[in-house]
Amino acid sequence: MKFTLSWLKEHLETDASAEEIADKLTNVGLEVEDLSNPAEALAPFRVAKVLTAEKHPQADKLQVLTVDAGTGETIQVVCGAPNARAGMLGVFGPPGAYIPGSDLTLKIAAIRGVESHGMMCSSRELELGNDHSGIIELPDDAPIGVPFADYAALNDPLFDVFVTPNRPDCFGVAGIARDLAAAGIGQQTHKADRYEVIEGSFPCPVPIRIEEGSGCWVFWGRVIRGVRNGPSPEWLQQRLKAVGLRPISALVDITNFFTIDRARPLHVYDVAKLKGGIVVRRGEKGDRFLALNDKEYEPTRGDCVIADDSGAIGFGGVIGGDSTGVDENTTDVLLECAWFEPEAVAATGRRHAINSDARARFERGVDRNTLSTAIESAAAMIIELCGGEASEPRIATDHVDESFFTLPMKPYRPSRLKGLAGMDLEPEAQRATLVRLGFVDMDLSDPERWQVRPPSWRPDIDGEADLVEEIARITGYEHVPAIPLDRPAGVAKATATRSQLVERRARRTAAARGFDEAVTWSFISDSEAAVFGGGDWRLANPISEDMKVMRPSLIPGLIAAARRNLDRGATTVRLFEIGRRYLANAEHPTLAFILAGDRRSRSWQSGKAQSFDAFDAKAEVLALLEAAGAPVGNLQVFPDAGATWHPGRSATLRLGPKTILAAFGELHPGLQKSLDAPAGAVAAEIYLDAIPTGRWAGRARPAYSPPALQPVMRDFAFMVPGDVPAENVLRAIRGADKAAITNARLFDRFETSEGLSLAFEVTLQPAEKSFTEEQIGEISKRIVAAAETLGCRLRS
Repeated sequence: MKFTLSWLKEHLETDASAEEIADKLTNVGLEVEDLSNPAEALAPFRVAKVLTAEKHPQADKLQVLTVDAGTGETIQVVCGAPNARAGMLGVFGPPGAYIPGSDLTLKIAAIRGVESHGMMCSSRELELGNDHSGIIELPDDAPIGVPFADYAALNDPLFDVFVTPNRPDCFGVAGIARDLAAAGIGQQTHKADRYEVIEGSFPCPVPIRIEEGSGCWVFWGRVIRGVRNGPSPEWLQQRLKAVGLRPISALVDITNFFTIDRARPLHVYDVAKLKGGIVVRRGEKGDRFLALNDKEYEPTRGDCVIADDSGAIGFGGVIGGDSTGVDENTTDVLLECAWFEPEAVAATGRRHAINSDARARFERGVDRNTLSTAIESAAAMIIELCGGEASEPRIATDHVDESFFTLPMKPYRPSRLKGLAGMDLEPEAQRATLVRLGFVDMDLSDPERWQVRPPSWRPDIDGEADLVEEIARITGYEHVPAIPLDRPAGVAKATATRSQLVERRARRTAAARGFDEAVTWSFISDSEAAVFGGGDWRLANPISEDMKVMRPSLIPGLIAAARRNLDRGATTVRLFEIGRRYLANAEHPTLAFILAGDRRSRSWQSGKAQSFDAFDAKAEVLALLEAAGAPVGNLQVFPDAGATWHPGRSATLRLGPKTILAAFGELHPGLQKSLDAPAGAVAAEIYLDAIPTGRWAGRARPAYSPPALQPVMRDFAFMVPGDVPAENVLRAIRGADKAAITNARLFDRFETSEGLSLAFEVTLQPAEKSFTEEQIGEISKRIVAAAETLGCRLRS
């Protein structure tokens, strides 16, 4: 939300500086993201007069000007503007001035052999407009030598305020002024509350009808005939340009003015372009219209549509249509002032990816009590600036009674301020604060339990906590006392849960192994969720159509993050994330990672670059599982991790056939294509909540006691049937003597004419005394016998 200091002072009488106002806004919860003054950038530029204009001796399209900038001497300037001529007044930039529109700093330079000591500037060069056809022409009475920013009244600080979604009233300058006045920064002028009633001189000729369930509750219409739609006056154009809006015409600029000034979007239709009356309804099959943003839309049954006899002509509360837009030939207009359901407006805006000033206000809840005041004020301004005469208002409603215009009473206990905000404020002071904010309708008959009616512009007030917040922020959070929490004597008890400890260990291990942590959105699009079996959790009010499903997997977010890094020049991407998957029964803590790009860069030693494979993913999964406390030695590898993984290059790690601890490998080619995953990427998901709880539940670690005796290493090579996984052989070897065998690993694999040969290194750890040769021989026999049960035979 942008506004200037002069605009704010239309609604607030104050002597406070812009900096003081910015501090107060932030203190009351309206964070000022930027405070700037255009005059600072334009400080070097001055009003100047062109004394002479002669043709450049070396260039047909250039002129050599002599300029009086009020310095007491004439200045020579080379200029290429076609409108430069002797006697005109314009804007002069001296050497050293920065030209924002051209991103250059002026200096004395020779142009085709003639020195130029500055520049006569155009609107676009000073970022005051898009006109670059010639230099700025000022009126003949402009004072020479005066700073241009002062002459053009540009010395006006600009505020850029972040308005939280629960404050629709502060999407208007009048609402911001109300908060500042309540906080003691000035007195509100109540200009928005004063309006002139325009008596209608004829009945409204345009029929207006609202269909039940359309998403529109009230629609006020008023025809103004005999208007002249030219450019809006300079003060209005300047005010809109200051906040980043482009002036279009008087009629359009007036509606934009009320959008910013009072958070009340309006719309105007060219009556001559309407086909019959206005109907507000849901979208129908065959509806299609070209909007004012030059894009074509097809409404759905979920959209609130403004229509005439020709079909849809706009989305209610979101954007109007081009077919009924006003232009320079418009003489009769229909002024619309309506109230649309916030949910319907938000859904339409998301569905069609339309972000407009009207949508931003309607979807948060426009003040329903400003219908009559806004249409009267806007009609008066149209007649003042464009002429014409107004009809009587035509009001259409959708089963609305008087209760629509008032919000229900909310119970409030003054004692809750102390309990929720820690502030000790007398009830009378609390009441006075609420009154300053517009909460004037109160029932105080029960001093312990008030009944407070929120004003119509505060639909966000829902209960006691909201009222406490209002009093606290206006009183000032600096008045909240700093009170330390009670702490019992002695050593503090551990507070982290087992799942938190598991996540901490996994996070540290991932970082130690070279991963970078990513934090991605918890919600994804329908199409992304469908690839992973669909989403069971759906948002009722998503921020966009691409973020409406709570993720069933962390992989889509990591794919997008990896792709962005690779697109920006990264050669290797190692990303992990710890988050939640949202499945039908519950949310599940999960660690996911992705490996993409080069595992090893090309070099003269290794030759070509090497990419990641499923075995890299497996190694990382095993390391992370071990850090998380999983019984890695008991895990079994099951091939084919499911529909989202490559059918021949993926697997799961399980405890038994049912308990899946992790899935890893290459992504399915179809998924890789649909999500635009990096080529050759491998990934994994570790299901942290599936890791079994350890038997020992003590808090202190057991003392480290390394074995007193040296371990013994023995190698075994077996001819293994082709259909027997190496993992099964390893498990058989470890089970041959669980007391003596502490580790076994595969260290060699090759194929001979006889078949597949696998070699294993087995670690034997003696306990009380060293092994004898006979004992080692007995253990070796048991190892060979265990392998033979799988069809293996010792290689000769």
